[in-house]
Amino acid sequence: MDDNARALVVFALVGIVAGFLASIIVGGGGLVQYLLSGVIGAFVGGYLLRAIGVNLGISNPLVSQIVTATIGAIVVVLVARMIS
Repeated sequence: MDDNARALVVFALVGIVAGFLASIIVGGGGLVQYLLSGVIGAFVGGYLLRAIGVNLGISNPLVSQIVTATIGAIVVVLVARMIS
């Protein structure tokens, strides 16, 4: 498996885990919903934390990505609920 494929698999797994964790906090379910909210949440969380200057202080990059994506996924789910 080349590096690009491995990066996509890791990104998808981080998205699924983040979406699952967000669903525990705000509700929801389903593998596709976990993946979508987690992947979109990764972008949203990264942007929000960078925009407000927050550093999580987590030394493990994978855990930091999961936490950031989870924060973003929670925001995405809550905004989607407010819109609908």
